[in-house]
Formats: sequence, structure tokens, C-alpha cells
Amino acid sequence: MLVIPAIDLKDGQCVRLLQGRKEDATVYSNDPAAVAQKWESYGAKLLHIVDLDGAFTGSQKNIDSIRQIRAAVKMDIEVGGGIRNMDRIDLLMALGINKVIMGTVAIENPEIVKKASAKYPGSILVGVDAKNGLVAVKGWVEITKIKAGDLSLTMQDYGAAGIIYTDISKDGMMLGPNIEATGEIVDSLDIPVIASGGISSLTDIEKLLGIKKLWGAITGKALYAGSLDLAEAIKLTQAGS
Repeated sequence: MLVIPAIDLKDGQCVRLLQGRKEDATVYSNDPAAVAQKWESYGAKLLHIVDLDGAFTGSQKNIDSIRQIRAAVKMDIEVGGGIRNMDRIDLLMALGINKVIMGTVAIENPEIVKKASAKYPGSILVGVDAKNGLVAVKGWVEITKIKAGDLSLTMQDYGAAGIIYTDISKDGMMLGPNIEATGEIVDSLDIPVIASGGISSLTDIEKLLGIKKLWGAITGKALYAGSLDLAEAIKLTQAGS
């Protein structure tokens, strides 16, 4: 299982939100590229980037920061937030981004997921963000009536290379991940699943290691708050492999 550090971008800064609320933002750094280099130096193999301005508005605002991060590190990068058309996917791929994450568009225009997955096989992930088992979209502002498990299966059928499953009620709360719901998603799919939301300690990493076939786990606030040491977390997962 990969431990994947997260960088959330807002107005070019590295921030974290509480349960996805844009009014509850804490700025951690004005130099996201330096933060990325720090996580790479700790042994990270994959970096998770979210353009929060893009997630809320549908139009990415942090492309310069993403470009700077790409130039600063050698590790793989996955990017999400406001990616809702092929032009944006093409741009990110041209910048050298390894995987693109589609969220809201998977609900509003799922054919784009199918088209992108065909054009960039193995490189298109779908972010399934759920609250009480139902999918949330547009920066988690709107809760749909679509079940997270149903959307995940559909996206697998559409050619998605993986699912990033986030429990919104856990995100940024430092209360631990939703092990049961994450396990159910993993068991229902053949494609890789990455867990996100609430991962705040080595104990949480140990619990996630108990989910067989879980491909990765994203952690953000815990790294910045100091409750989780990235190097130790990576060491733990390697010991369990």
C-alpha cells in the first residue's frame, strides 16, 4: 500500500480545509513546490494534488503551481479539482502529470471519463467522494442521490484506472478513516482503490493495511499538523509488504 502525501492548492498556496469547507482553510505554505520536495525526500513515490479553486468553480486556477511542482520533483503526480473537459486533461498530460482525477464530471458527463480513459489508458482516476454513502460533487457542496458503490462500478466499466474513495465526514477531522466503507468499495472492484479522509496516525495506517488489495492511502492534514510522520508511515507499509 502506498502512502500518498497530499497538497491542496488554493490561490497558489498549500492549504488544508476542514471537511471540504472553503471558509475553513489553513495555509501551510506559500511554496508548494518546496513542500513537494520535502515529501519526496521522505520517500514518497506518488503525490496527490487538488486544485481547490478548480473544484469549487470548475475552472483550474493553480496551473502555474502545478507546473512548478512537476518541475521540482521526480515522483509521480496525480492531479484533481476542476478537471471537466478533454482540453484540461490534454494540458495536464502535456505537463507531465501521470494521473488525472475526475470527480464532478463523472456524474454530470460520464462519457468524458470513457473518452479520456480510452485516450490515456491507465492514467484516468475517478474521485468518489461520499457522505453517508452518497456521492458529493462540486467541491462537496452538493450531495447527490447516487450511491458511492454504484458510481465506482460504473466508472470501472467505463475504463477508469482506479478509484479514489473519500469519506467526507472524516476528511480533515483527524478522527481516522472509514475502514468499513473503504473495505466494501475495495471488495466490489477489480481496479485499484486509494483511500482518503481522516488518516491521522500510524494506527490508522495499520488499520488500512488490514484491507486486502487496498492500493494506496492519501494523507494531508496529519502530515502538516505533525500527528503522522510520512517516513515512518512509509516504513510501516514496506514492512508489511
